[in-house]
Amino acid sequence: MLLAAGAVVAQVERTGDYLARMDTDGDGRVSQAEYVAWMGYAFERMDRDGDGVLSPAEQPGGKGKPLALETHRQRLAERFRRQDANGDGYLDARELAAPPL
Repeated sequence: MLLAAGAVVAQVERTGDYLARMDTDGDGRVSQAEYVAWMGYAFERMDRDGDGVLSPAEQPGGKGKPLALETHRQRLAERFRRQDANGDGYLDARELAAPPL
C-alpha cells in the first residue's frame, strides 16, 4: 500500500533508475539504510500531523489500523532482507528487479 504510493510519486520506470535514486553514496549498490530511507518517504508524506503514526484518516481510503513509523521501517527492513538474494547486505540492480522471496 505505502510502497505503491511511493513508486507512483517517484515515477521511476526502470530498475537502473531505482538503483541510481536509492544509491545515495554512489557505490553501485543499495544498503538497507538507503532502501529504508527511499521506500519510507511515502510514510513521511502521508503523516500529515507529523506524529510518527499513520492514523486511519491519513491512510488511503481513510481505513486501516494505526501504523507507527518504526513498524513501517521494520517491515521495509524485512523486505530488504528477503530481496537480498545473495545475503551480502546490499541490493544490486538484479536483486532490486526481483520480487522479494
